[in-house]
Amino acid sequence: MKYEHSLISKILETAIVAARLAGQHAMEKIDYAKPVAKDSEQLVTQVDCDCQEMIIRKIKETFPDHGFIAEEGDSGKLFKQSPRGSDGFWWVIDPIDGTNNYVHKMLDFCVSIGVIHEGMPIAGVIYVPATDSMFTGAVDVDSQLNNRRIEVGQQKLDRFASVGLDGHFADKVPGWLNDVILKCRFRNYGSTALQMAYVASAGLACTATGYPKLWDIAGGAAIVLGAGGKVTNWQGDDVFPVDMENYDGGKLPTAAGNPNAHKELLEMIAKNPN
Repeated sequence: MKYEHSLISKILETAIVAARLAGQHAMEKIDYAKPVAKDSEQLVTQVDCDCQEMIIRKIKETFPDHGFIAEEGDSGKLFKQSPRGSDGFWWVIDPIDGTNNYVHKMLDFCVSIGVIHEGMPIAGVIYVPATDSMFTGAVDVDSQLNNRRIEVGQQKLDRFASVGLDGHFADKVPGWLNDVILKCRFRNYGSTALQMAYVASAGLACTATGYPKLWDIAGGAAIVLGAGGKVTNWQGDDVFPVDMENYDGGKLPTAAGNPNAHKELLEMIAKNPN
């Protein structure tokens, strides 16, 4: 589907302002944030919730009829508000991706905002407040870092290639992970969105994560795709489109990378999946 340039520009401008506001607030509160366990795997703070409210409020000033899916809802569930109009735009928000880093005063965290239409990512913003780094991407628009064009690299998987991996595994460590560790330089930044941003800017050749939710990858997917990269599940099938009305917070295993590294990563997973 074709989108008016003016609409995409307005969406990106709104997302950038909202992400910057939330990121600046998170930095101001980092010394005072107190974590609680949201579930057996995740922490949350009041700052997460406050940042999410700031983002949604700012977006609604410009797009009052758009829908929202965000990480921080009641009782540990997602926040969901369907679009009121017929356009069917959804804003997908992770107010602080990397909360575990954040509560330990480690600065590898970011604000991630994605926009989904007809199940597809059409725009994304990832803001890293500690370095004032703003990653953006959208359909028919070059992905950028602080207003400068970025592209995924062409690097293949070798001993000089950096690969982003999960920080923990719920059941067991899959066999392909050992293959990647032996062949490449492995990284985990504690934020799926941040790792996808680094793929888009060629810092990472690829990244694979088994447990992300939609808000972890929506913004990053738009930026990686706009930078010439690939985004699929571990079997190479498309992650998108996503049925937004029926999405309930399920995990979406994702592999993102430059075309060369992405292809090699999927081959390694297929050869040694368990």
